[in-house]
Parts: sequence; structure tokens; C-alpha cells
Amino acid sequence: MSAPTKILPDHHKHCDDLFVAAEDAAARADWAAATAAFDRFRAQMDAHFEAEETVLFPGFEAATGMSDGPTQMMRFEHEQMRTLLAQLAQTCAARDRDGYAGVAETLLMLLQQHNMKEENILYPMCDQALGPNAEQIGAEMSALLGRVDG
Repeated sequence: MSAPTKILPDHHKHCDDLFVAAEDAAARADWAAATAAFDRFRAQMDAHFEAEETVLFPGFEAATGMSDGPTQMMRFEHEQMRTLLAQLAQTCAARDRDGYAGVAETLLMLLQQHNMKEENILYPMCDQALGPNAEQIGAEMSALLGRVDG
């Protein structure tokens, strides 16, 4: 039996790479490239949030009976990131290089802290708790992450 969360750290890295591409294009004021790269990044982030919020977190909560713990905090941080993603979309549409850079810096700090908590604390807890449902949960998350291009 493989760990259901094993695909998630690689997906974090994939999202990081897409984020860098969008940030680089915005810094060059290449708004066509920045918009395309940002759209790919946002679609992958949305898929990642969906995989965690609709599959992983409910599975963990059902297995542990813990719904007010780490998953609640991760959902809260996802909402913070969704707000920042919306702000990035606005700065991209406005072709606001400085605004994009400022919001991107805030998002980067939040992403780094969030991913560390997930990879070092939550994912190992999930892998241990999910037991017989682990393979099904891993497959469902893979399907959600794999349906988005980028």
C-alpha cells in the first residue's frame, strides 16, 4: 500500500514552478505570457485545493474524528491563498507590475509556510490515519490533479 499523499509534494513543486513562470513574465511586463502562466498556476492551485478539501481532508476527518484540528487550519489558509490569487488576477489584468510583485511576495511566503506544514505534519498524519481507505483516496486525488492541464 502506497501513501495516499505521495503525489502532493510533487504537485506543490509543480505549482511552485508555474508560479515562478508567471512571476517572471509579470516582472518582464510580458502580460500575455504572464496571464497565460498565471491561469495555468491558478488552475493547478484550484485542483490542489479541491483534491485536499473534497477527498483528503474529509477522509482524514472521518478516520480520526478530528474536524477542528489541522484540516480546519489548512482550509483557512486555502481561503487566504484564494484571496491572494484573486488579487494577482486583478493586478495581471491591470498590467500592474509592482502590484503583482507585492501580492506575489505575500503569496509566496504563505505558500512556503503552508506547504511545509502539510508535507511535514499533516500528510504524514493522513498517511498513518487513512488505513484501508488510503489507496482509494490517493486514486481520487490523482484523478482530480490529473484532469487539469498545465
